[in-house]
Amino acid sequence: MSEHGAAAPVVGVPAAAAGRGTVDVDKSPDVRVRSREPYNGGPPPHLQRATFLTPNDLFFVRNHAAVPRIDRAAYRLRVGGLVERPLELSLDDLAARFERSEVVSTLACAGQRRLELMRVKAIPGELPWDAEAVSTARWSGYRLADLLAAAGPRPGSLHAGFTGLDDCERRGEHFGFGGSIPLAKALAPEVLLADRMNGEPLPPTHGAPLRVVVPGYIGARSVKWLAAVELRERSSDNYFQARAYRLYPPGMTAETMDPAQGFELGELSVSCLITEPDAGGGTDVAEVAAGRLTVRGFAYAGGGRPVMRVELSTDGGATWTTARLDDGRAGYGGGGDGGGWSWRLFEGEVTVAPGDGEVVARAWDAAGHTQPPDPAALWNFKGYMNNAWSRVRLHAG
Repeated sequence: MSEHGAAAPVVGVPAAAAGRGTVDVDKSPDVRVRSREPYNGGPPPHLQRATFLTPNDLFFVRNHAAVPRIDRAAYRLRVGGLVERPLELSLDDLAARFERSEVVSTLACAGQRRLELMRVKAIPGELPWDAEAVSTARWSGYRLADLLAAAGPRPGSLHAGFTGLDDCERRGEHFGFGGSIPLAKALAPEVLLADRMNGEPLPPTHGAPLRVVVPGYIGARSVKWLAAVELRERSSDNYFQARAYRLYPPGMTAETMDPAQGFELGELSVSCLITEPDAGGGTDVAEVAAGRLTVRGFAYAGGGRPVMRVELSTDGGATWTTARLDDGRAGYGGGGDGGGWSWRLFEGEVTVAPGDGEVVARAWDAAGHTQPPDPAALWNFKGYMNNAWSRVRLHAG
């Protein structure tokens, strides 16, 4: 770990396994692109809720570097650190030695809805995510717990670190994107090393040939193009965990940043989004008819806590109407609400008076957590974890 917070390159990854160069991004033209290189973007609200599972060509993308070219035949996954039996596994080894498993999980970027925080106060140098940085897929692969059991965790192992094969540059240093999760989470059955997405081979843009999927956590912990798993005594010292994906105090700026004053982000906060009516994520006004209005959207939470209720209001939260929840059973062939790892769709009716107004939504999870009303109270200079009420301004004719 350098003084700049950048992790050293992964040791032992075959040179033939990963190469420089841009991989073509196979994405729908409907995706809202926030940057071209590295590629970042996601679907507009009306397409986010069109199906329970997000099609692969619409699923949001958060990259910090170009998509690496990876030779599948040369690829090897290293499992090491505080283990009794270090492993070096090809893709064929994984298929032969470990049982395949599936999980339906929503992934969300920690910067989801950053644009609302940017309207409170400037956030230089960060992507202006609106509401598109969240999607849901059926992931298939191998339980991380099974690989760790084969490697044999040694005493003192408290965290599982991950490093990718991409080539990130920060402060003049090159390294793979990385992060870690507590060992207790790594041993949970829902955490996968995935090679398939919605029944198809994992696309390069989403981490092929192998990525981590950590349900209930911010998307940054689901490391793509996985090169190595390392059991550690402490959490990852990779730049993207030690400095970047941390929640800093509201008075701190990029110039005064002190990583010791920020804490590592882990579980997602409970949140929801109104997708219909759609007013461009709150930047414009939705034109609707006065009277009964149908409001649709989705809600999700972290830590395996399912969303239990979504409420709608047209009077600023003085009174609320409870929306109907759909567990998505018809959307992916069964399985209830995904075991708490996936979003839930909602739909409800409100009454709107002629003229200008607003509809808001808030969600509650199984632990009784809900959303704060105002993004101003959540502002931080990285623009993370905005889960304020979802709001759509209306003009009813």
